Amino acid sequence: MPERTVVIASSSGLHARPAKIFVQAAAKQGIPIRIRVGDGKSVPANSMLAVLALGAVRGTEVTLNAEGPGADEALAALAELLSRDLDAEETVDG
Repeated sequence: MPERTVVIASSSGLHARPAKIFVQAAAKQGIPIRIRVGDGKSVPANSMLAVLALGAVRGTEVTLNAEGPGADEALAALAELLSRDLDAEETVDG
């Protein structure tokens, strides 16, 4: 199962707007993706409540994993998203 580890760059961590952007992007991948903090239990990346419950703040290292066709590409896209400060970016989805 492919995995990707990334450090959260958003100033508010995975809360509010950055969490919403991440969860929506994960849901669009079309394959099951999970996220965990450290050695903790992984949770579905497409669940807003589960992602918020991780309590991931700026600088937290998270691990993403996925199974299925396109897993590597999906993980690369989501890791790139988390490595940006989503709080500082303009809203693109209206």
